[in-house]
Amino acid sequence: MEPMTSEMEPVQINSAPRRPRILLAASGSVAAIKFANLCRCFSEWAEVKAVATKPSLHFIDKASLPDDVILYTDEEEWSTWKKIGDSVLHIELRRWADIMVIAPLSANTLGKIAGGLCDNLLTCIVRAWDYNKPLFVAPAMNTLMWNNPFTERHLMIIDELGISLIPPVSKRLACGDYGNGAMAEPSLIFSTVRLFYESRSQSGGSNMA
Repeated sequence: MEPMTSEMEPVQINSAPRRPRILLAASGSVAAIKFANLCRCFSEWAEVKAVATKPSLHFIDKASLPDDVILYTDEEEWSTWKKIGDSVLHIELRRWADIMVIAPLSANTLGKIAGGLCDNLLTCIVRAWDYNKPLFVAPAMNTLMWNNPFTERHLMIIDELGISLIPPVSKRLACGDYGNGAMAEPSLIFSTVRLFYESRSQSGGSNMA
């Protein structure tokens, strides 16, 4: 007679962590032509939702966006809201995201954020953002705009908010000038955010799955 055993069949538990949730946003800069590439970089690693300001749509090739990336624009901001109790898009996107990345960040949108303005979907998300969660920005602007004293003041303000800067680089700009102000390459933006996420996750950082 075989001895009885108290061992039980192991319970299979799906302990695999969910993919990171990354909210990518583009403001009105020529560098928005790289937004589809940026989305592709992130979508291979994370769940991605995207936000575009009206001016940025002039440069974004929607057909080049990954199929699994939903692009939200200002027109969608109040499309789901009919009465009190209905969802508000900028709040829902803020709740959904683990990290927000604004790339490109134009001089105009930088000024709006620094001044607390919230007149479109992107800036409403930033104004409602939970700063316990990371927010990265990758500026893109003409060299003289980048060197303008207002830019330094605005960067100081967003730094105080806890917003992380991915600095622009020096190269030939779309306007023909050569100098600092070009947006960092999508691959660098992606690697910076991924390294931050994985380092913080390994150290047990809050709000990281």
